[in-house]
Amino acid sequence: MSAPKRVSVQEVRGKLPSGHALLVCAYESDVKFRQAALDGAISFSEFERRKPSLPRDLDIVFY
Repeated sequence: MSAPKRVSVQEVRGKLPSGHALLVCAYESDVKFRQAALDGAISFSEFERRKPSLPRDLDIVFY
């Protein structure tokens, strides 16, 4: 596994519409996720459920 890389907002915005990135809220609490959710983001619990089926080449962006 490679080290996490910081990316700019513009870089992420460019990848989201094409499906090349997945935006994940890093809060484990669904309550905190609902308070801090960005458009198109999924919760950490949803990420954990979907992790086995996610493509290996998908960029995953935690915030």
